[in-house]
Amino acid sequence: MTTVLVPIANGSEDIEAITIIDVLRRGGVDLTVASVHEEKQVKAANGTNIVADVLLTDVAEQMFDAIVLPGGMPGAEHLRDSQLLIDMLEKHDIQDALLAAICASPAVVFGTHGFVVDKQATCYPGFEEGLTGAEYIADQPVVMDGNVITGQGPAMAMAFSLAVLANLEGIEKTQEVAQGLLC
Repeated sequence: MTTVLVPIANGSEDIEAITIIDVLRRGGVDLTVASVHEEKQVKAANGTNIVADVLLTDVAEQMFDAIVLPGGMPGAEHLRDSQLLIDMLEKHDIQDALLAAICASPAVVFGTHGFVVDKQATCYPGFEEGLTGAEYIADQPVVMDGNVITGQGPAMAMAFSLAVLANLEGIEKTQEVAQGLLC
């Protein structure tokens, strides 16, 4: 079974976090939601309380098929500042695991730590200067280059999540999930 890690933090974008979790679970993915803080409950950017399955420290040694980051501020900054998460991203990148981020996270997390160097990427408009070493693609809601998928923001959370699912579980499973969601 495909395994996915979704790290969350105080200030993660509500719509993005929940959409990623929901779509991937509908697709049959073994998904783990992990808080980068010392407690499982986080308060999302717009006040939604989300309870993670585990703390990131609980799964630090585990390998996943993908790590998918929601955006939101200051959530993306908390993800950026989690050295444990960055170490995990580096380890997964070396193994060509899928790395995905939406909204502020492509710039704030991936750009800061070099995961989009020499790649095409997108992000929430206004954060593009943070895509250090990447070619910013402004007119695409979701961009994939190599093992990295990036998305623009909350309105694109469904398309982004379905793109991640398609890369993990294939087009047939993704079409089945999309039809159930009326996409």
